Amino acid sequence: MENLLATDNFSLTVRRKPGIYSIIAPMKYTFGQRAVRLSILLLALGWIAGISALPVTGLYTERVAVANESDSERNRAFQEALEAVILKVTGTQNWSSNPAVNDAIRNAQRYVEAISYSSETVAIEPGELEVAATEEAEDSAAQEEVSTSDADSTPPAAPVAPQPTTREQRFISVEFAPSLINQLLTSAGIPVWDSNRPSVLVWMVMQNSAGEREMLTGESNPEIIALMREFAQRRGLPIIFPVLDFADRRNLNENQVWNLEQDAIRAASERYGADSILSARLHFTAGGELVGLWQFIFQDQVQVFDGFDTDLQNYLHGPLDRITTELASYFAISPETMTAQQASLRIDGVGDLRAYSALVNYVQGLGLVESVTTVALDGSRLDLRLNLRGNPQQLSELIALDRDLLPVNSSTDETGDFLHYRWTR
Repeated sequence: MENLLATDNFSLTVRRKPGIYSIIAPMKYTFGQRAVRLSILLLALGWIAGISALPVTGLYTERVAVANESDSERNRAFQEALEAVILKVTGTQNWSSNPAVNDAIRNAQRYVEAISYSSETVAIEPGELEVAATEEAEDSAAQEEVSTSDADSTPPAAPVAPQPTTREQRFISVEFAPSLINQLLTSAGIPVWDSNRPSVLVWMVMQNSAGEREMLTGESNPEIIALMREFAQRRGLPIIFPVLDFADRRNLNENQVWNLEQDAIRAASERYGADSILSARLHFTAGGELVGLWQFIFQDQVQVFDGFDTDLQNYLHGPLDRITTELASYFAISPETMTAQQASLRIDGVGDLRAYSALVNYVQGLGLVESVTTVALDGSRLDLRLNLRGNPQQLSELIALDRDLLPVNSSTDETGDFLHYRWTR
């Protein structure tokens, strides 16, 4: 591979196709934070209705910190990036020990489609400052040992320079070929989770050792929000935080969330149109323990489970891992069910050419759909025939994550499954 040119303000990206690399535009890896912030902004502007499922981008891309641009460091980053991508694409950690996955990670460069380097100013961690201070002290001691014993000839000690708080960090963004990753997972019998994923609305109330309670907000609890966003980005999970405006606080108070009052939580969540609801109460004890209770509402099923830890990240990531694994197991497409089948869609409300184009693009983008054929167009009604990598039931569940197609009715005729919807976009 040729060396890549990169500066602080410019990065050169390389794309490979059958052993050939070509230059493409620089990539950014800011989906997780931007997506969540955009969701919150849209909510604040009144775009609350119809959030439902959120398309997750960046599933096949990962950014990794590197020490330099050497071949060995690049190959190490490829392996780390592929491991992270497989976690996002499957949605679960269950496959980390799979032999086929481990072999692919060892040969991660086979799956790379594009790379780019970039630099970023990052904060120096406390541990790094301690190492630097130790090295500086050792250097100072060594200089004292070789210095002359004549006190008069010893120059006065130079003032200690302040320790820097930031440094430049080099990153590599690695884009893997989706077709190769999906082929790898399918061959290994591992389900693949489509990018159209169910949204999770999070309500949380904290209680301190004095018994005072408050709703989770980004202003008062930035660490909790940051840890949950970090998990969501790492696992490709669309999470939504309520805006907690007047309407939210009128519909739901701290005590109702603390008591996990299901009816009140459901009613307050309706304006967000989320596919699932995660509610939690968190008590910070005087002894430093984190004790709480979680409630997960999905598909009219309610699960309640407790939480206990002394580490905030572990306390938050444990329940998030549990619900993400459950959602992935429900929606991920298993190779055993990927027998080729067909389904017919009848869609009303297709009023013009723009609506037709948007609808066909939407249907083609569904993870189960291999191909789309227009069968008939009668006024504002469109009939489509779909070739699927799965069955019509899985297709209807995938469509149900959105509100672009609302069901009118469903029936079965002699030629196969027939699904009837209204286009609402």
